Order: sequence, then structure tokens, then C-alpha cells
Amino acid sequence: MFSSLFSTSAPVDPKAPNFHPVDVGKGAQDLFGELEPKDIEWTCPGGFTVETQIWYHMLDDGSSLMCQVIHSAVGVWYPTIQFTCKLYNPKTKQRVWKSINVSNFVTPPPGLDKRSSKADQFSITHKDHPGDEFAESYAIRVNLADDLQISLDVRRPASAPGWKVGKGPKGGFSYFGHDVANPEGYVIHRFWPLTTATGTIIRSGRAESVKGPGMFVHAIQGMRPNLVAARWNFAHFVSEAHGGCSAIQMEFTTIDAYGRHGAGSGFVSVNVGSLVLGGKLVAVTAETKYPDEPLPETAEVMSRAVHSKTAHDADTGYNAPTELTFRWAAPSILPDAPGKLDATLVVDVGQPNAYNGLVEKVDVLAEIPTVIKTMIAYAAGTKPYIYQWFNPGKLTVNVPSGLLPDASGSVEIEGIIYNEATFIS
Repeated sequence: MFSSLFSTSAPVDPKAPNFHPVDVGKGAQDLFGELEPKDIEWTCPGGFTVETQIWYHMLDDGSSLMCQVIHSAVGVWYPTIQFTCKLYNPKTKQRVWKSINVSNFVTPPPGLDKRSSKADQFSITHKDHPGDEFAESYAIRVNLADDLQISLDVRRPASAPGWKVGKGPKGGFSYFGHDVANPEGYVIHRFWPLTTATGTIIRSGRAESVKGPGMFVHAIQGMRPNLVAARWNFAHFVSEAHGGCSAIQMEFTTIDAYGRHGAGSGFVSVNVGSLVLGGKLVAVTAETKYPDEPLPETAEVMSRAVHSKTAHDADTGYNAPTELTFRWAAPSILPDAPGKLDATLVVDVGQPNAYNGLVEKVDVLAEIPTVIKTMIAYAAGTKPYIYQWFNPGKLTVNVPSGLLPDASGSVEIEGIIYNEATFIS
């Protein structure tokens, strides 16, 4: 405190950049950073930080399943740990949502490293499988309530390595504040782009075997959530065609206080994504859009989530998307199948009064832990919402020759897409 009164450091130019996107200074060849074991270890940081691990899966009966662990720290208070689960069946429209505060959270559990964790209500055990077709796995065992237990084994194929944007220990970070070496905050995402799950869900005493493809993400928001972003977009497309395909994107838009010219130059959108074709990770994408600079129609690397059509939603007060367009473009990372990949996915979610595939409009303040609410100062009248949709989707990809054994050129891949659009302020 007192050192700041006698500081001799030069004053910071208020127009200097106070937001540093993950892709800054990186060429197309620098975007793919393969995950190292430490990248998916729990860090359990203090301060005002939210760390989470999420497993998404599309099950063989057409349902979607999400399992999530959330570690929320608020200053010097003891952190709150939540386990949440959402199971949605689009045929019956049945939605099962559970969220519990767990007790006696431990990482690492005895005999394991920090990629594993446990509490009284769950255990999540990570294992490496060197030389195997599936290089890593998670065994998830959770007792959410008397009427819901889940046992799930999630495996990542060796041909689809985990990734972050950028190599090394600092890969994947976007920084907030003028000084990158001492940032005010940060955001990081690390992904397994394709997984396969098998297991059992027990509901009200009835056991059901489940299986299906999915993805995994480990994310950290290293500052108050309302300061990180005004908007989020997330897309997860998966198909079992051509030996397994996926297309994922995660995008956030900063608040006005953070941009490349300091406060008042915000609403910068940072998008990261990847493509898996034929069971192989083939491209990693990242792109930043500044509010005063339109993106080019084409570029070597594109990673874009656009609300291509919108309408006012009387329920939430937001101009919400009725159509979303997701775009990926990047050089192939496979040495034996070079060339440029370009993929597009258009999702028609319908009008706000009759959405297609709407899972839920989540009232964020009603769902997040009380401990997080204490550190969020939302503007008066602001009500954050997360729109969640689950629909059939068609990914159109320009595939270089040799990448897929049975297709090249323009290829249409039928699958399922789960996507979210989040409005915070």
C-alpha cells in the first residue's frame, strides 16, 4: 500500500492497451499449442477467480449431458465448490438440472496429481494411457441426489490432442491491464476437442447405459466475472461421420473498460476454436475483432461467431440471435495433409417466442453461487442471461485432398450442435 505512494515508475499512458488478446503476435503456425499435463491441473487460485472443468456429451439416445465442477474464490474467503449437471432430452423436452455445493474438496487426491479431484459427493480420476488409442481418460463418479447418480468414463483419442492457443506455459492466456507481467486479470481456455464417453446414469433408482461423443474444457476467469466480459458465445458441434468430427468455438467480448486504447475502447471480441475431422485434430483457430475495425471477408485464419439475425426478446430485454453463423479457417496442422481448411455452420434458432431447440434461458443471478454474487456489481436493472440451444446441424467444410480418405473439396457433415449465447451487460 505505502510503496505506491513513493513509486518512481513512469505513469501509464491512459490510451495504452489494457487488454492483450491470446492471439496477439501469433501467426497461423503458432496457434496450436499441445496441452501439457500441468495445463489441466487444478490451480485453485485465490483472489476473485472462478476456475471450472466441464464435460459436454451428446448421448446415443439424442440427449445432451453436461457435468461441471466450479471452484469460486472470493478474496480471502474460503472457496465454494459446486458440481452441476444438466441432462436434456430434445424428444421428450425433459430437462434434469442439479447443482450442489460439495464438501471436503481435495486436489490432488492421495496417490494422484492435480488433474484429479474428489469431494464427499464425487470423485474425478485422471489417467494417462501411453501408447494407447486413447491417450487420456477421466473417470467421473458423482452422487448428486438420492434420485440422480452418474458414472462416466471419458476418453480422449490420441489422434485429437488437447490444445490451447499458443505454446508453452503462457499459451492460452488473454490478459487484462496495462502490464502483462503484472496483469489485473486473465482468461484462459484449454480443450480436449473430441472425447468419447461410456457409463451409467441412475435416475430415481433406474439405471440407463449411455455413450456418446463430446468435449472437455478447463477454463479460468482470473478476475471478477462482470469485469471479464459483456458477452459470450460458445458452440460445440459433433458428428460421428467420417470417423468422428467436431467443431468448437469459445468467444468473449470485453466490457468497455478494456481495449487496445485503454478505457473506452472495449467491446473487443476474442474467439478461439478448433476442427476435428476423421478423428484427428486438423486446425486450431483464433481471431480478435476490434469495434472500430471490420474484419476482412476472408483471411488465412478466421474464428468467428456472428449473430447473423436478431430479434428483441421480451422475456429478457436483449436483442437475441435468431440465426447464428460460425466460421473457422486455418491451415491444416497435419504434415501429411497440408492445405487450408474453411468451415461454416449456420444455426437457425427461430424467434424468441418460438425458439427451435431451446434448452433453457438461464437467469444467471438465480443460478450462480451466493458467494459469487457478493463480488459482482452488475449495473442497476441488468439481468444476465444464458441462452442454450441444442439442434441438428450441418457443418460445411472445404477439405484438403488427403485429409479424409473418402472425401475432399466441399463436404457437408451432419451432426448435432449445442450452443450458448450469454448476455451479461
